[in-house]
Amino acid sequence: MRPRFPRRTPGSDPSTVAEPSAGGHRESSPPPGDTDHAGHALRAPSKLHAFNRYEIKYLVETTKVPALRAALAARMTPDAHGGDGGYGVWSVYYDTTDLRFYWEKIEGLKFRRKLRVRHYGDRSGVTDDGTVHVEIKQRVNRVTQKRRIAVPYRVARQLCDERVMIGHDPSQRGFVEEVLGLVSGLDLRPVAMTGYQREAFVGQAADLGLRVTLDHRVRGRDRDFHLGADAENRLIIPASKSIVEVKANERVPYWLTDLAGRAELSVVRVSKYCQSVEAFGRVPRSIFHVQDADPAADLVAPTPRNEA
Repeated sequence: MRPRFPRRTPGSDPSTVAEPSAGGHRESSPPPGDTDHAGHALRAPSKLHAFNRYEIKYLVETTKVPALRAALAARMTPDAHGGDGGYGVWSVYYDTTDLRFYWEKIEGLKFRRKLRVRHYGDRSGVTDDGTVHVEIKQRVNRVTQKRRIAVPYRVARQLCDERVMIGHDPSQRGFVEEVLGLVSGLDLRPVAMTGYQREAFVGQAADLGLRVTLDHRVRGRDRDFHLGADAENRLIIPASKSIVEVKANERVPYWLTDLAGRAELSVVRVSKYCQSVEAFGRVPRSIFHVQDADPAADLVAPTPRNEA
């Protein structure tokens, strides 16, 4: 039987700090190369970036993606950094030995958090000096909040794996202390890794602040957690399906909900982290697990070394 955790409110334990106020920065996606700072505002190493958004996730058959992509491109702007085919997103998730963060998500706690280290681009190019993001993603009631800093990969490992206070800009101090409090106080360690190819669209005119992403070939692994490791990944979402995420500051425009209805998109409560934990047998599969009609179809999917 899994351990029970008390419901917590912000500030009820020493690893919790106050949540950022609403009205965070508008998110734009990073360039696929993840080299230097590449003009991407969210990569500025001297700033702490916070986002507050509402999120809706849909599951879509890959056969419907071309029509959906065309419809989105007609009303939104393709992300300037995505290029042809989008960019890779790779994340290492941290949790306790008894998977506290996993169970908080499954149980739907109104306040919950996840800690991850994220790399954008081709994972084969990850170096100690390459830029990654240390990020806390949390849910407060219906609002999703993200706070993150951009640091060299070796510094991220010092903070999250070695549990060492890192040098930081004064504006980052509270966030760095929170991360250190989480990894030390809860004895966090890498538990799962996910990766996928992302296409992104951003709203314009009346839809400023709207962002829609299409995530394909969602993979993962349960070991070899160095982001640049030459290790095999397997599909954790069937290859026949992609995940659509709609992110809005206030509301989702009617034209987009109508589009989702016409495309018969299914609203899902899916977490790539939870999907990875379940796919590798760490826990029994929950009612939210996305399965293929053919269970053998999603067993193995080696990732080509040159794939982002």
